[in-house]
Amino acid sequence: MKKVFLTIAVAASIISCNNNDSDNGIETVAPATYNFERNGESTVSYSGQTTRIRMADEFASALLSTSETIASLKDKFAHAEGDNDFTETELNTSSKNIRSKTAASTDFYASNTTDALAIKAEFDSWIEAQVNEVFPNWNTDASAGVAGQIQEAGGGSIRYVNAKGLEYNQLITKSLIGGLMTDQILNNYLSVAVLDEATNVEDNDANVLLSGKNYTNMEHKWDEAFGYLYGNETNASSPELNQDGYLNKYLSRVEGDTDFTGIAQAIYNAFKLGRAAIVSGDYETRNEQAEILKEKISEVIAIRAVYYLQQGKTKLETDKASAFHDLSEGLGFVYSLQFTRKPNSSVSYFTKEEVDNFMSTLLSGNGFWDVSITTLDEISATIAAKFNFTVAQAGS
Repeated sequence: MKKVFLTIAVAASIISCNNNDSDNGIETVAPATYNFERNGESTVSYSGQTTRIRMADEFASALLSTSETIASLKDKFAHAEGDNDFTETELNTSSKNIRSKTAASTDFYASNTTDALAIKAEFDSWIEAQVNEVFPNWNTDASAGVAGQIQEAGGGSIRYVNAKGLEYNQLITKSLIGGLMTDQILNNYLSVAVLDEATNVEDNDANVLLSGKNYTNMEHKWDEAFGYLYGNETNASSPELNQDGYLNKYLSRVEGDTDFTGIAQAIYNAFKLGRAAIVSGDYETRNEQAEILKEKISEVIAIRAVYYLQQGKTKLETDKASAFHDLSEGLGFVYSLQFTRKPNSSVSYFTKEEVDNFMSTLLSGNGFWDVSITTLDEISATIAAKFNFTVAQAGS
C-alpha cells in the first residue's frame, strides 16, 4: 500500500515550485532541503560515503609524498580495517575502503567482472608507476622521454610527470571521480535494480525499517547516492560545494562557469525530490529524478574533460608545465566518461573501448610533449557532440 505522504517534519518547510504530479496519482511535494525525519529523528545516513571521500582525499595527498611506497599507497587505496593507513583514527578503524567500490556498480560491473578487474588493475598500475617512474626522478628535469619535474611559467607550481608529461596523481584522482563517485551514484545506488531489490518496495510502502535503523532500505540507498556527492559537506542542507577534492569540487567548478550556472541547484533539487518521492511511495517521480541526475552528473564529467583538453591546448606552446597539468586532469576526466550514464538507458555515453582509444591517442609517442592541437580539438568535439553543450562553452 502506498503511503499517503510525508510523515516528516520537513513537510512544514516544503516549497511548491518543484512539486511533481505523477501519473500514479501521488503528488510528491519538494522539500526545501535534504532533511528527512521519522518520529522526530533524521532518517538520512551516508557515513560510509563520507568515510570513503575522506580516505580518497588523504590518498590523493599521499600520491605526492616520496616517502610513500607502492605498498603504503596501495594500503590507502585498499584499506583493511584496523590498519594505520591514515592520519585519522576514524578512518583506520573503518571497514570501508576505496578500491572495493571502484568500478563496482550493480548495473555496469556485477556481470562484467572482466572490465571491473581490468579497471582496478589500471589504478594499481598507475600507483606503481608513480613510485617506480616519478618518485626516483623527483629532482630530475623532465623532457620528452624523461620523467621528472617541470615548473610552470613565471615561477609557478612544480609538476612531477612521467616520460610522457603525465601527472599520475592527477590521472588517478580524476579517474576516481568517475570510477568511484559517478559509478556508485549513477550505476549503483540510483539503479532500479538496487532501489527495488528484493522486498525494498514492499518494505518501503509498509514503513518497514532496517534492523536498528530509522530508515527503510530504499531510503538508505538513495541517501548513499547523495553521500558520494555531498558527504563531506558540513551541512548538506545547504551545500557550499568545493568541500572535497572529487565530484563535489568539480560540480562547483562547472557551476562557476556562466554557461552552466544552475546545474548545481538542478542536481540538488533532483536528489531531494527523489528522496521525498521515496517517502511518499511515488516511484515514478523517484525514477524521473534519477534520470535527471544521470544526465546532469554525466554532464559534469564531460564538461570538465573538454575544459581541461582545451585549456591544455592553449598553453602547449608557452607553458608546458601548466599545459601538462591541465591535460593530466583532462585525461582523468576522459577516463571517467566510461562511468557516465545516458538517461533512460542501460549504457554509458562512452564505452570502455572508446575511452581506451582516447587515452591511447593522447599518450601515443611522447605523449603530451608532442600531442597535436588537432587531436585535442577532435577528441573535445567528439565528447561535446554527445551532450547538450559546445566545445566553446565547456572550454572557456
